[in-house]
Amino acid sequence: MALINTENMIDSPSAVILELPKIKSVTVLIVSPSICHEHLWWERGLILNVISSLLPSCRGFSFALGHGLSFFGGIQHFPVDGCSRVSCIDFGRQLAVSTTIITTCKSYLYVHLSYAWTFNDNPLYVQEDNRRFVSQETGNLYIAKVEPSDVGNYTCFITNKEAQKSVQGPPTPLVQRTDVKYSKSQAILEIPNFQQEDEGFYECIASNLRGRNLAKGQLIFYAPPEWEQKIQDTYLSIYDSLFWECKASGKPDPWYTWLKNGERLNPERTVITVPPSKMDVTVGESIVLPCQVSHDPSIEVAFVWSFNGDVIDFKKGVAHFERIGGESVGDLMIRNIQLNHSGKYLCTVKTTLESLSADGDIVVRGPPGPPEDVRVKHISSATCQLSWRAGSDNNSPIQIFSVQARTPFSVGWQAVSTVPEILNGKTFNATVVGLNPWVEYEFRVVAGNSIGIGEPSKPSELLRTKASVPAMAPTNINGGGGSRSELIITWESIPEELQNGEDFGYIVMLRPVGSTTWTRERVPSVETSRFIYRNENIIPLSPFEVKVGVYNKEGEGPLSTASIIYSGEDEPQLAPRGTSVQSFSASEMEVSWNAIAWNRNTGRVLGYEVLYWTDDSKESMIGKIRVSGNVTTKNITGLKANTVYYASVRAYNTAGTGPSSPPVNVTTKKSPPSQPPANIAWKLTNSKLCLNWEHVKTMENESEVLGYKILYRQNRQSKTHILETNNTSAELLVPFEEDYLIEIRTVSDGGDGSSSEEIRIPKMSSLSSRGISVLEPSIHFLSVVITIFCCFAIQPLI
Repeated sequence: MALINTENMIDSPSAVILELPKIKSVTVLIVSPSICHEHLWWERGLILNVISSLLPSCRGFSFALGHGLSFFGGIQHFPVDGCSRVSCIDFGRQLAVSTTIITTCKSYLYVHLSYAWTFNDNPLYVQEDNRRFVSQETGNLYIAKVEPSDVGNYTCFITNKEAQKSVQGPPTPLVQRTDVKYSKSQAILEIPNFQQEDEGFYECIASNLRGRNLAKGQLIFYAPPEWEQKIQDTYLSIYDSLFWECKASGKPDPWYTWLKNGERLNPERTVITVPPSKMDVTVGESIVLPCQVSHDPSIEVAFVWSFNGDVIDFKKGVAHFERIGGESVGDLMIRNIQLNHSGKYLCTVKTTLESLSADGDIVVRGPPGPPEDVRVKHISSATCQLSWRAGSDNNSPIQIFSVQARTPFSVGWQAVSTVPEILNGKTFNATVVGLNPWVEYEFRVVAGNSIGIGEPSKPSELLRTKASVPAMAPTNINGGGGSRSELIITWESIPEELQNGEDFGYIVMLRPVGSTTWTRERVPSVETSRFIYRNENIIPLSPFEVKVGVYNKEGEGPLSTASIIYSGEDEPQLAPRGTSVQSFSASEMEVSWNAIAWNRNTGRVLGYEVLYWTDDSKESMIGKIRVSGNVTTKNITGLKANTVYYASVRAYNTAGTGPSSPPVNVTTKKSPPSQPPANIAWKLTNSKLCLNWEHVKTMENESEVLGYKILYRQNRQSKTHILETNNTSAELLVPFEEDYLIEIRTVSDGGDGSSSEEIRIPKMSSLSSRGISVLEPSIHFLSVVITIFCCFAIQPLI
């Protein structure tokens, strides 16, 4: 028995630790003042109601001790409407008198059931009893203020009225526990035969007319280990595996030690054989951090990787990281490594017996970060001062800077010249030179190191350089042509970014060759690249010396070099002679003439213009064709058949056209025959092919047939051969390596007529147009008309 004594109610019961089963009972003692206090004991938050018959000086309270029960101290009867909400408990423990208990009777059939209980095999009548109640909703039996007469066996019956069947549960005993004792002062709690379930937190409440006070204490037990599972003798063959498990229970939980032949058995230690190493890598590479171990094969090993103190969770699909290896290898692969992957990597190896770790540092080097705070000051027409601050070197020292500029006229960012010319990694300002005046600029700076060129800085603010006199003269001075008394001058215009200021324009200076006096003209339009000088006193085709310059609001710029340009000229004064025309076919004619012998007085001739028309369209010209130089003939195609055409010729130059020659006329040929050759027959013997067809008869408005063209080619080739004949038959010598395709058309003054359908001659030694073998010389046709077969011409197929 263990006693806990306190001097007053402010003290609390202290923890009592009991060893089972050595201690059979425990008494908790509270020493209190002489007056009778009302004491309430609690276990696990449940009231332990003291038996009133044992405490005559403190009436109205009772005591009970139990485990896993719900207690209702002081309840005299059950309200009918609240019983179904009372918690259910396990039943069958020892109980003290006057305890409120609940026994459970459950069915898992969802039908209309009724519940009843028997007590010691006799029906239990509870209808007129306010102390006992059976819930027809849950089947539970509720007993308030347990009495000695309630001790016995209880059995639950479940009846299905519809099926008219009943079932019963196992008997459940209710036993009175009489070993819990209190002193008359109600200040001592004694628990004989202490059990494990008696462990818990206890509270004692002392009350009088002045108030209440509370004392708390914890009752703890301990027990030596008891085997739940032992190892057994085992027989094994060589190389078999052994798995022995021993299990014990106790308070506190036991630990285990293995012995072999009386000596402690230690497993093989786990050792990290290949730890992570320090690595120096370049951004974008893929690397593997090793972490390999040697360990007891019977022990499972787990690898855990951490980066800068944070565990890497591979299950979440962390980008770039991948765990690779097997049971003893826990390597970490980092794909496409980035700058933010620099840091400390820790590999932790865990087993059931130990935990060990090793780390390694990774330094990721990359191109420099973008420079910062780019500023521009002291701007002139061609220079400015630039300053900046270096960005991150990304673990590799900055070796060089470069300056880039952008204008509205540039294609993207372009490198610009600076002073000093080379900007090393310690230079943070420079003078930008070679800028164009009166142009808006943005600047940025780029840094480089041994790894590469980094990202550029943010652009500076947009600023315009100061204006200046134009520095570039126009180029490609040219011109000439035009009308009489005109001098046409052209040049390439100056781009806007090179105009250097506002109010830009051109200056044209000209003088006749041999003269000393210059004529000066201003051309204020920015986009102009052409100027016409007019003077009635200009002699046609007179040479002039011409220069073109530039100016703007700041002043005049340079002049171009002098160029010789001729003034305008008169139109040709003479018409061509000897004009003639002839018809070549139904759709073609040729016009010819004699060249004009010209001089400055008669007008320069650059070429000729041929005009043609029909008799029906004399007022409106049908066609006009130009030829340049000394060409004196021109073929005109696309004409109508059997139609009268007129034609004339005139000369032209830059000033215009001269007079036309007298018109000449010609009638085009009649149309070629519209009907193709028909009734074509063929015979092939070895390499000789004989063809025969009917003569084509023409209509009155068609040209007479003058002959025939035979067009032939091998099946897989595009080159076509032509054989012309005046007859209606032909013989060809053919090397028949492939099938041949043949067609025949008429020839006339009006041109070639329509072609026959294409005929395929197969590559066989002896066939006719009927496609059968030729045993005896015979004649076959492609139509039902029979004609006499003759061969008048022999032509080899090349």
